[in-house]
Amino acid sequence: MTKQKNLLLQPGPFHLVEPSPWPLTGAIGALTTAIGLAMWFHKETMLGLYLGLLLIILTMLQWWRDVVREGTFLGFHTKRVVKGLRYGMILFILSEVLFFFAFFWAFFHSSLAPTPEIGCCWPPIGIEPLNPFGVPLLNTAVLLASGVTVTWAHHALMQGDRRETLQALLLTILLGGYFTVLQAMEYFEAPFTIADSVYGSTFFVTTGFHGLHVIIGSTFLSVCLFRAMSRHFNPTHHFGFEAAAWYWHFVDVVWIGLFLCLYWWGS
Repeated sequence: MTKQKNLLLQPGPFHLVEPSPWPLTGAIGALTTAIGLAMWFHKETMLGLYLGLLLIILTMLQWWRDVVREGTFLGFHTKRVVKGLRYGMILFILSEVLFFFAFFWAFFHSSLAPTPEIGCCWPPIGIEPLNPFGVPLLNTAVLLASGVTVTWAHHALMQGDRRETLQALLLTILLGGYFTVLQAMEYFEAPFTIADSVYGSTFFVTTGFHGLHVIIGSTFLSVCLFRAMSRHFNPTHHFGFEAAAWYWHFVDVVWIGLFLCLYWWGS
């Protein structure tokens, strides 16, 4: 029995992992968060929401720890396993593309054929759109610069230059944080709200979800920075960082579409 267990735990061609409680705790955390949101909306108590979010955060930390241990110290992430992880990340990013496609569809459906309820014009009557060449253009420059720095970090990592890798990663995270701050300031100063017709709905929902993805990507890169500082990556084994870089480039491309469609053309 012990010999069979040892064989199962040895690195193999497929991604076989030990039984884990984290999918169950993550599902319980998601259910608790949903119930907590409903309680917040109807009874104005946030206890359930806090408990659900705390459980999700603890699950994420423990699950990430196990994945790092499997890939870095136990040697479970063989070339074939990493190939499977690459396909998984590609499919995940594709699902995110379709997620944002739905929001772009809603925007163009409303803007290309404005209904009489909004004045048969776009932007709707009474809506003062944001100046696309103000904060939005600055945010575009910030995200494009962050795409350059994350590529710089990747090349430095492949060349074994740990110092430049850390510098470029830190700069990318700072640019992502700067983008988030500018986006929040723009929301506070916007002359319209999410309740202002379909324009406000499509604008805040689409840019808001993109902002959430920027925060997620910044967290992803922050974990990579910690792992790079702990010497978990080397020039030939660093898929965790590659996945974060792919995700960040996806966030950049989506923002370019948002700037061109919602901010520039839509105004």
